[in-house]
Amino acid sequence: MTDEVPLSRHPAVRQGLAVGAATAAYGVSFGALSVASGLDIWQTCVLSLFMFTGGSQFALVGVLASGGTASGPAAIASAALLGVRNAAYGMRMKTVVGGGLWRSVAAAWVTIDESTAVALAQHDASSRRIGFWATGLAVFIGWNITTLLGALIGDVLGDTRAYGLDAAAAAAFLALLWPRLTRLQPVAVAVGAAVVAACTTPVLPAGLPVILAAVVAIVVGAFNWFSHAGEKPA
Repeated sequence: MTDEVPLSRHPAVRQGLAVGAATAAYGVSFGALSVASGLDIWQTCVLSLFMFTGGSQFALVGVLASGGTASGPAAIASAALLGVRNAAYGMRMKTVVGGGLWRSVAAAWVTIDESTAVALAQHDASSRRIGFWATGLAVFIGWNITTLLGALIGDVLGDTRAYGLDAAAAAAFLALLWPRLTRLQPVAVAVGAAVVAACTTPVLPAGLPVILAAVVAIVVGAFNWFSHAGEKPA
């Protein structure tokens, strides 16, 4: 008799599906805003299929909406800047995903905020791998379905941010982060990153505040600050 948990009931799978559902909820918002910015339904769907990084997609259509087709280069630059963080995620996820050309290609497609967050929230290598793939696939499928729905609904729905759908993924991230805030170091990283992002968002182009907030974690980790503070001796 085995105590092994079925894959469908694995905690990492449940977390991945929950995050996927929360993220899909505001894919409707992207689809509607994309059509409102001047893209058609097929262009909107292609963005979600091939760009597939929500922040970059919102940055692209946001700039297009404010400046029209003439703002295309600025829109592309903003989207690319926001996508830089995924390269950093990829370096961390390489050891989680494992080797193999096709596996690496598939992993690159779904290496996003959500899949990285769920993977790193797990406590062993197997669970991290399961969490990564479960979340990546759940978000990819859900996001593309709701993008199409939002694009079809378009202006009828209006700005879906009024319904709070854009906060769904943020709430899911907070739920993942909260149990890890048991020591001073992760608390310091979270608070420092939040302060940096809040202070720089009004004055810097889209994408830079995210990158600067990530620098907080890099600096704290590089110097190993706060790692032993507050810990009780064995």
